[in-house]
Amino acid sequence: MEVVLPHDLRERLRQLTERGVKVLPVPGAGAVEQAGIPGRAGAGGHAGTAGHAGHAGHAGLAELGGLEDTEVLVTGWGCPPLTRPVLDGAPRLRVVVHAAGSIKRLVTEEVWERGIVVSSAAEANAAPVAEFTLAVISLAAKSALSMAATYAGGRWPAFSERRGADGRTIGVIGASRIGRRVIAGLRASAAGYRVLLYDPYVTEQDAVRMGVERVAWLADLCRAADIVTVHAPETPETYRLLDDRHLAMIPDGGTVINTARGSLVDTAALERECGLGRLNAWLDVTDPEPLARGSALLRLSNVLVTPHIAGAQGSEGRRLGAYAVEEAGRWVRGERLVGEVRREELERLA
Repeated sequence: MEVVLPHDLRERLRQLTERGVKVLPVPGAGAVEQAGIPGRAGAGGHAGTAGHAGHAGHAGLAELGGLEDTEVLVTGWGCPPLTRPVLDGAPRLRVVVHAAGSIKRLVTEEVWERGIVVSSAAEANAAPVAEFTLAVISLAAKSALSMAATYAGGRWPAFSERRGADGRTIGVIGASRIGRRVIAGLRASAAGYRVLLYDPYVTEQDAVRMGVERVAWLADLCRAADIVTVHAPETPETYRLLDDRHLAMIPDGGTVINTARGSLVDTAALERECGLGRLNAWLDVTDPEPLARGSALLRLSNVLVTPHIAGAQGSEGRRLGAYAVEEAGRWVRGERLVGEVRREELERLA
């Protein structure tokens, strides 16, 4: 909590809202940060509260109490869902600002039914994920895993065995916030990557503007790409999007990168392909997450699994808090919310 909303950001929230900031305990989960938010003009000037819930576990917000005058609620990772009992206890709630990425586990249908505005700091979280992905693509393009394994095995790889990044074909699945940032980074690289994009919602004109080659079928991307990087949202339609059939289409020596959601890749099929040494993988997310301790993916030399670290971590968490604080300020001033999430957009969002 201190990482995402440290003292200076709470002070900034105090200045923007002209109300105090206090910390209240959440039953079974530590504490929730709260700040008084003045009402909009015509709202009678009643003070509301905004809370930043860190890892609030499964404790219900309804148990917290003190939300009766809340107009702005600032939430974070681990915040319990905003269920009907919670909302009944916050009758003045007008806006939820989520100081994290996805709002799908937080915002219930009841929130939309009551006309509550929702905003997310997903854009602030997109930057570190894209930067992480671009770094991994660079490493994968140089076959870093196999080179490291050869070196660790006692042999210095000959120059003729080494691979460079220039001219490699990168297949991007999903022109999401993160996907578009990755595309921009690839286009700016001196490596001269060929960038393919599969996204059924992207038009040919959109693809031209992004400087990518749009493919109509995922199979076409898999057959052509040296490296496949996943950035699509987690929806029923994208469950195991990269299944055994599509994974088998990726050329020998190809690499799968997943910094989106584990459910988009068939874990068992990927484990088979990597176990045969045909494919390599860099996985920041898995299904299940975490993997079982004995999973082959954790011990294969051609696979690197990281514990969901691509998004804002440690000092980067401050970006999310700063975004949420400024967003709360925009709402108070009656301005457009930069990170507003609309109900109709949910099926296309992570």
